[in-house]
Amino acid sequence: MRTKLVVGNWKMNMTTIQAAAAIESCVRLVDAKSNVDVIICPPYLSICKVRELLRNTHIKVGAQDVFWEESGAYTGKISPAMLTDAGATYCIVGHSEMRGRFGATDISQSTLGYFSESDQTVNLKIKALLFHSLNPILCVGETMEERESGKTDDVIRTQISEALNQIEPAEMFFFVVAYEPVWAIGTGQTCSAAEAERVCALIRSCLDPIVREDVRVLYGGSVKASNASELFKQPNVDGGLVGGASLDPGEFSRIVMSA
Repeated sequence: MRTKLVVGNWKMNMTTIQAAAAIESCVRLVDAKSNVDVIICPPYLSICKVRELLRNTHIKVGAQDVFWEESGAYTGKISPAMLTDAGATYCIVGHSEMRGRFGATDISQSTLGYFSESDQTVNLKIKALLFHSLNPILCVGETMEERESGKTDDVIRTQISEALNQIEPAEMFFFVVAYEPVWAIGTGQTCSAAEAERVCALIRSCLDPIVREDVRVLYGGSVKASNASELFKQPNVDGGLVGGASLDPGEFSRIVMSA
């Protein structure tokens, strides 16, 4: 049986001091729930501090992104070796916001090109993470326009196929895939539990049979304490990728308890 997993993605929130306070509260509320795996993904600058505070707990630390080169003239980028050095063991790749696909945002349409993640760069990042024994959390999902056009399944299949190009099944046993419908991120809208289950089952069917039953598939998209229990009861939903609700230790702990 797959162990439930809840990932908190803090996005661009919290200074190091604020992160320390949040983690101290989180540990008090969450660490006792040892039958659920928990990962916190803070901003880069807080990874070391968060890892230090979580050292004697079962809660792990992840990063929100990575660059695929080992080193070089890539201003502002962070390599897999740097993440390992900071104490991260997981890393989110292909998040919709990195792809320039926002559910709700104040970002001007004219600047969305700044967020230029593609299926090809996601694939490069996954290969780099695996080389350094870091566990990828691959995000896939469709926009509202794609959903209304009946393209949800095709979008999901393509994103998974391209992201996992030339990835051997033997490398994927600790993989995590998160279904994050773009239209539900930061909008307050949530996929129905039945539809989340359908798409998560589709994702599982796209994986190699060797690892299909081992890879954990999460739901992400306005997950909160009030809807987590119903979502997590679905057979193919192994937990959640939690955004805004992960910034509140009380709310996040209730989501973890729902798992």
